[in-house]
Amino acid sequence: MTSSIELVQRFRGLRALVLGDVMLDTYIAGAAERLCREAPVPVVRKSAEEYAPGGAANTAANLRALGADVTLIGLIGPDRAGSLLRETLLQRGIADAHLVEDAAIETLHKLRVLADGQFVVRIDEGDTHRCSLVARHRLIEHIERQLPGADVLVVSDYAYGVIDQELIERLASLRRRQPRPLVVDSKQLQRFKRAGATVVTPNHLEACAAVDAPAATNGPHHLEVLEQIGRRLLKRLETEHVAITLAGDGVLLLSRDGTANHLPACQVTSASSIGAGDAFAAALALGLAAGGDCLTATRIAVEAAGLAVRRRGTVVVEHQELLRRVSLSSIYAQPGQRILDVPALVSRLHAERRAGRKIVLTCGIFDTLHAGHVGFLRRARALGDVLVVGINSDRSARRLVGQDGLFNHERDRLALVAALESVDHAVLFDEDTPAALIRWIRPDVYVKGADHASAELPESEAVREVGGELVYLPLSGPESGKDVIDHATAQSMGNGRIDQIGGQA
Repeated sequence: MTSSIELVQRFRGLRALVLGDVMLDTYIAGAAERLCREAPVPVVRKSAEEYAPGGAANTAANLRALGADVTLIGLIGPDRAGSLLRETLLQRGIADAHLVEDAAIETLHKLRVLADGQFVVRIDEGDTHRCSLVARHRLIEHIERQLPGADVLVVSDYAYGVIDQELIERLASLRRRQPRPLVVDSKQLQRFKRAGATVVTPNHLEACAAVDAPAATNGPHHLEVLEQIGRRLLKRLETEHVAITLAGDGVLLLSRDGTANHLPACQVTSASSIGAGDAFAAALALGLAAGGDCLTATRIAVEAAGLAVRRRGTVVVEHQELLRRVSLSSIYAQPGQRILDVPALVSRLHAERRAGRKIVLTCGIFDTLHAGHVGFLRRARALGDVLVVGINSDRSARRLVGQDGLFNHERDRLALVAALESVDHAVLFDEDTPAALIRWIRPDVYVKGADHASAELPESEAVREVGGELVYLPLSGPESGKDVIDHATAQSMGNGRIDQIGGQA
């Protein structure tokens, strides 16, 4: 199987064809100095105005930034927004020759006003539904001429009128004669029933709407509910794969062969939703065009979206930064590897859970590993089939025990715990409590030392949310690393020396 790193390295020079609703994104930024006298709204003194390709044009911009040669097909009007969109595309190395200009329509335009970094209002304008027959014929002509030279086709459909049923049927007919990967990102998936897509990429609301199901609530079993939604989509659509995007929860990928994989995303404190889906679709498309299987291509796409959400505005992900990100992630994704990052761990546990295995989680600093810890972890492992140990990062541990209370680096603490026979997986977490980790992992059993049983744990609510069982086990031997230090120090002083050997447990 080709690795993620090799696939991303192959992105350069691939030829991508993008079809869909192109639009201009405008950002007006300024400071809110006071409230308006006419109404209780802020008065924003403008300090900057920026333009960026939006919609299908942003998908094209991401493909270009990732190294592909891009042909973009869409509709614009003979107006200022259309002219500005052409300029933004040319600045990003994307030709505007296949944008069909039609006097019957207005260019799609989204204008966002920000005050002190916060969105105040979004104003939408433009309409492509009244597109002329001449313009529609030109769209189809462009597709017929450009598809033979493309390695992958991406449809970015915001349901604004560019993609109609005739065009979808024409696409399906062309691809039957000239097969190549097709990625469909559409607000109205049911229209692509017979498009023969390689993969469709709805968000969870779009997936539910496409099968006439109520929106899936974000409860302890929401992944199982969405898996059923995805399987219904596979039955309704002629597609090989369904990748349901779940915002901060990553992606649920279902395939026609019956497999299902949850690919979590790295947590982001402040995430932007503008353009992340476009970055996801672009990276997924190039992963497929480079010869990758859909699972590996989706892993790469999740990493690309994770980079996009860290920045504000309509952004693109560059080839080099994605290659760095994938290279770092691959360190944690080796078969048999016990030390994992959170996304890789959640993906691994999804497979374990589907196989009927019971997941046990316990967490701690483990600064000085002693016999009591070993026995505790062995008994915790006996409560299920897979034991995961969460280790406080150095930053987290120092917030809890103080700057001078930690003796061993997180790397060493992690390696020692992972080396124990009873431990299946070890993972770092950076928060003061493991509540977020619990919500990610969704353990069947959460284990804590019996010395904590007298008080409500900060993470108890998270355990209840995921439907887990809270179990207290005694910690035999020394109660903490401090006890080990005190005992060792006393012995060392008796021998005329002091050894610096431990820290908090």
